Amino acid sequence: MTKSSPVASPWWSPDIHTGRRPALLKRNAVRRALRAHLESAGFTEVECGALAASPGNEAHLHAFATDLLTVSGEATRAYLHTSPEFAAKKLLAAGETKIFDFARVFRNRERGPLHAPEFTMLEWYRAREPYDAVMDDCVALIRRAAETTGIATFTWRGRTCDPFAPPERLVVGDAFLRFAGIDLLATLDRQGVGNRGLLADAAARAGFTVATDDNWADIFSKVLVARVEPQLGLGRLTILDRYPRCEAALARAAPDDPRLSDRFEVYASGVELANGFGELTDAAEQRRRFEAEMNEMQCIYGTRYPVDEDFLAALAVMPPASGVALGFDRLVVLATAARRIDDVLWTPAPPFEQTGHEG
Repeated sequence: MTKSSPVASPWWSPDIHTGRRPALLKRNAVRRALRAHLESAGFTEVECGALAASPGNEAHLHAFATDLLTVSGEATRAYLHTSPEFAAKKLLAAGETKIFDFARVFRNRERGPLHAPEFTMLEWYRAREPYDAVMDDCVALIRRAAETTGIATFTWRGRTCDPFAPPERLVVGDAFLRFAGIDLLATLDRQGVGNRGLLADAAARAGFTVATDDNWADIFSKVLVARVEPQLGLGRLTILDRYPRCEAALARAAPDDPRLSDRFEVYASGVELANGFGELTDAAEQRRRFEAEMNEMQCIYGTRYPVDEDFLAALAVMPPASGVALGFDRLVVLATAARRIDDVLWTPAPPFEQTGHEG
């Protein structure tokens, strides 16, 4: 007869909750501080609905689906959004100019120390303002979080970052050269389309195993995750800027180089905290990109999501804008020195099977 493993106490066990509560109260304080910062800068808080006709059209984002029922029981497929982006951009088309949302968002196939199937995304937009403005917002909000909890240094898995030090701004192509010895730009054509063979050869020389069915984006992601991301945000914040155009489905092309895009990510201690764009407002180009992404999703996962036609119609009249999505829970993890994302969620998701991201 074998003994069964002891079952860990649930998060709602009074003795467990007592230990969790200080970090949760700090979470509340950080949220208040970030809201006050944005409101003092002239932003309006909005609340984007979670139900959507399309959850987003990126090949590797997986949504939760549901059915909307009429009184007679007829069903229409709907989704829980993976980001408030589509709804927020409709508000920009409606005339809003500076908005933010502490949105509850939902992503399937995601569970791990920094991933949860339901989490909070702080997303904000500036209409008719330069791309650099939202970068500055990111740095200011990260510092505000650290000030609020009184932490001087972020630490994650032995990697440290001073959020108050001047941030490093690093071009993606330079990061691949520095950390992986790969000339990424040499694998892009004049319009930013990746050459799979060139990148596969470069990755193999750098020591990567490339599968025969890996496409350019797969190889890019392997190198980014294994060699580049662990080196970002060490000692100070890193703003990883100017992503290849083919890795920025919702961002406009860089004005000085059509191979690249106005897309950046912010890292601290090797952790991605934020993803920002100079927003694409060409509805026809956006439709082409969505269709390409859904074709890839169909090929890899055997499914696809519909295109939100209402969003494309709004995009056609939306003003130029820049926007950012910041993982609020991840920021709280770093600002409270928590061990994992579940430690800073008031009610963590049930312990479903651990699948998807584990890093």
